Amino acid sequence: MNDMTAQNLRSAFGGESQAHMRYKAWGDKAKKEGFETVSTLFNAISYAEEIHAKSHFSALRDVKGDFLVASGAGFGVGSTSENLLAAAEGERYEVDQMYPAFIAVAELQGEKQALASMKHAIEAEKTHEKLYLEAKEHVDNGKDADFTNIHVCEICGYTSYGDMVEKCPICGVKNDKFRVF
Repeated sequence: MNDMTAQNLRSAFGGESQAHMRYKAWGDKAKKEGFETVSTLFNAISYAEEIHAKSHFSALRDVKGDFLVASGAGFGVGSTSENLLAAAEGERYEVDQMYPAFIAVAELQGEKQALASMKHAIEAEKTHEKLYLEAKEHVDNGKDADFTNIHVCEICGYTSYGDMVEKCPICGVKNDKFRVF
């Protein structure tokens, strides 16, 4: 694997791993503030971020060794509204800046598995941002989100709520590969 794509995958792995844990913490905060559904949303998207991290790790295949992994991320726990905004902004950063740059490098270097992993992630991150902003509107009005049947594709991390789709709009797997929260 080319060094630059490998470094980008390590960075994305670090960022997705941190998001996974940060969203779990923010889910706990939402629950304490009485926002059960927002807590469930944070936990569902935390699971999606874990899927992304594992996919990036797998795409690294036989790359071994100790590496400094650089990935920026916000820290701390604010109010649920603040946490939802921070989560949406983090997703937007990945969609607008991080993944487009990483995808361009992987395309130039012909790294197909890395490319597939990153393309799945960028599309799923778009759904995450939308859900966080929608949940924030509810919280800012003093209400819990009215999401039912929050579900995550176990292959690419696509996240939605309501009626289950027949197949994932990102990776195309059937809905029996979805986890419901």
